Amino acid sequence: TKVMGKLGKPSLVQWSSTNQIFNNTPTKVVRKSTIMYTVALVIILGLLFIMGGEKEHMLLNINKTTQLYKIKEDNKVSNNFLFLFQNTDSKAHTYALEIVDNPDIEIDRFEPFKLGAKQLSKKVVILSTNKMLVNDNTKDTPITVTIKAYAIDDPERVVVYRKAVFIFPRADKLSQ
Repeated sequence: TKVMGKLGKPSLVQWSSTNQIFNNTPTKVVRKSTIMYTVALVIILGLLFIMGGEKEHMLLNINKTTQLYKIKEDNKVSNNFLFLFQNTDSKAHTYALEIVDNPDIEIDRFEPFKLGAKQLSKKVVILSTNKMLVNDNTKDTPITVTIKAYAIDDPERVVVYRKAVFIFPRADKLSQ
């Protein structure tokens, strides 16, 4: 704007509306589009405020290892998982696991452990079964399992449910 002012010409940048420039009418601040943008912003900020109040006191990330499954003696099928526990609470808790929706699958390798405030820990968890869950000779079968992770000292407040996929092998692999 300084350059155009030195040349004695009007500025190329105008901070007013096109309607004001051509018709010499004042700019309306309150119009339909500004009201709609304001309403949208208020709704988004309200939702952010509401969602911010629903804090999880622990985070749990479940990852499958590269080996899909392992068949042990007496046709026991096991799956390895890597669990990442994160205590987001302000005090230490002792965490435990249980399988909610499939009584035929059990937790082989996991001991309850204490995790300090704002800390995280990786644990290898082994889920296994010695029952014939699926009798299919054509393909391996994924079975969704719901895992409940909770703090033993405060199970009502510090609890999360996560889904993991247990891979059960073809039936012909079990008979070998």
